[in-house]
Amino acid sequence: MTVLCAVNDIEEDSARGFDLDGRTVFAVKKDAQVFVYLNSCPHLGIPLEFQPDEFLDMDNHFIQCANHGALFEVETGDCVAGPCVGQALQAIAFHLEDGNIVLD
Repeated sequence: MTVLCAVNDIEEDSARGFDLDGRTVFAVKKDAQVFVYLNSCPHLGIPLEFQPDEFLDMDNHFIQCANHGALFEVETGDCVAGPCVGQALQAIAFHLEDGNIVLD
């Protein structure tokens, strides 16, 4: 069991990355819901952000790959624009426990 952080440690319409022994994941909070994905673009298999915790587009509406601009729906991880349309981010199984985000 791995606790990422408290749900309240992530502000609404923002994201936060985590390094888990060489595997990086990130959590996004949108509409009071949390979503967790592997930090790897399906197009090139590289991290999505250039700067720490910068996973969202300028409007905080989509997850954005900083390398080539692909846009992913926060709720599904589906790519809706860019070179990997039709692919998706890999969701990470988790649950909420005592106000914390806990990986399954």
